[in-house]
Formats: sequence, C-alpha cells, structure tokens
Amino acid sequence: MDALKLMTNGMLKEQPPVIEIGDTVRVDVKIREGEKERIQAFEGTVIARKGSGVAETFTVRRLSYGVGVERVFPIHSPNVANVAIVRKGKVRRAKLYYLRGRVGKAAKVKELIK
Repeated sequence: MDALKLMTNGMLKEQPPVIEIGDTVRVDVKIREGEKERIQAFEGTVIARKGSGVAETFTVRRLSYGVGVERVFPIHSPNVANVAIVRKGKVRRAKLYYLRGRVGKAAKVKELIK
C-alpha cells in the first residue's frame, strides 16, 4: 500500500452513503456560525460523482426560486452529517449535466420502481 493511502485511511468514513446518479437526496450539512453549529438540509438530484478514496465527491442540483443551484459535497467530509435518499432515479447516463439546460418538468428524473 502506498504512503498516501496509509495517511488517508483514517479519514475515510466507515459507512459511506450509498448514492447513485439520478437519486434525489437530502444532505445534512454542518454549518458553523461563530461558536454555534447547526445542521442545514440541501435536497436535490445527484448529477455527478467523481474521484476516489478520500477525495471522492458528488454534485447535487436543485432549483431555488427558479435558479439552478449546485453544490459539491465530499463524501468523507466530517461536515456532511447525513445523506438520506428521498427517491431512487432511473437514468442511463453516468453524468446528468444535460439537466442544467432544462427547467420545470423537463428537468425531472423518472423514479425507479421495483
């Protein structure tokens, strides 16, 4: 095992969230304001995952007052308190960047029904 993996091994979460592209997720993020700390939820569609190991990230997109907002979250960050799957999405792409050019119902991802 190389030195970088040995160093970052302790930083990895034991139970990383099991999310896939197209899922609608609610990410609970720890926000620090002065000395107080609170949890803020960010709910949207997972449009991308990239990286591996401690540097693995996922991108969540949502519409806020008619404006598209995207946030990139590190999977193993201690500031990401919880990732809850609201619904599973049925997609055929690895990245859903085409959703950026769509609004309204056209920007929706079909739900995966089992």
